[in-house]
Amino acid sequence: MEELIRYFDKKDNVSLGKLLKEVENQTPLSYDILKYSSSRKGKAHIIGITGPPGSGKSTLVGKLCNKLAAQGLMIGVVCVDPTSPYTKGALLGDRIRMQGIAKLPNVFIKSLATRGNLGGLAASTADIVQVLDAYDKDVILIETVGVGQIEFDVLEVSDTVLLVNVPGLGDSLQTLKAGIMEIADIYVINQADRPGADESVKDLNLMVRESGKTDWSPPILKTVATQEEGIEELINQIYTHRSYLQNSGLWKEKRQTRNITRLNSMIQSLLSQKVDDHINTEESLQQKIEDVRNGKRDPYTISHDIVNSLVANKNTYQYGG
Repeated sequence: MEELIRYFDKKDNVSLGKLLKEVENQTPLSYDILKYSSSRKGKAHIIGITGPPGSGKSTLVGKLCNKLAAQGLMIGVVCVDPTSPYTKGALLGDRIRMQGIAKLPNVFIKSLATRGNLGGLAASTADIVQVLDAYDKDVILIETVGVGQIEFDVLEVSDTVLLVNVPGLGDSLQTLKAGIMEIADIYVINQADRPGADESVKDLNLMVRESGKTDWSPPILKTVATQEEGIEELINQIYTHRSYLQNSGLWKEKRQTRNITRLNSMIQSLLSQKVDDHINTEESLQQKIEDVRNGKRDPYTISHDIVNSLVANKNTYQYGG
């Protein structure tokens, strides 16, 4: 544990990279890293950036990083990329597009592969964010993979959610309205130098009014990230939203909710692993499962049998073991 503490106290990117590698790969050491980092987290403003592919999220993140880093802030960036079908790792498209900011001493970029996770984030995103937070980052930007309607996971780990889109939304607004439109704290029309930008803003304004939100009315901003247009205003709105969260008590409430969500997630993960271990060591259960496979027995009865036998058995399971 003393060596682990030294890694955190070094505050250098090499040490941070080693810690995050352990966590991403869920090694036995990751358990100690997460336990220790849990007591040090809670300072960073976590910003989730979502939206469909091609909306310019990566460019926008890069420009935000440049501006925030120039203010002397410590920045962590988590880029969730699609999974390579060959290596099962991140395709690293975002890392390539962010080579410029990667050289900044106060910016750390971590690319993650979704590895089949359907919620727009990698399964280990929350753990990675926790370690970055404990590493005294002031701002953590999470760029989701951009998968559309199932982009809700970003809500569970973010304080502020940005939804990035492009002009000419048209009928896609109806699809968005039923899904990810409802999760945003700030709307961004990027590539606003294209035709249809003003119409998209009008459509979004109408949808925001129809939502009936009274506590926080999400602003709708136009940016041209490639030209750095609108970035300063976007940062000001991000700061305004943070002040709103802190003054309303939602800053603390979001962290409390996040803590319980992490607890429930860990319980489900540990129970799932414990059930798998139990089944693999009990031949009688394996036969029952085979009977279900062949349609000889029903899954409802067998699922109860497995859980009841597990509780009676009272086996122990150690994380990472």
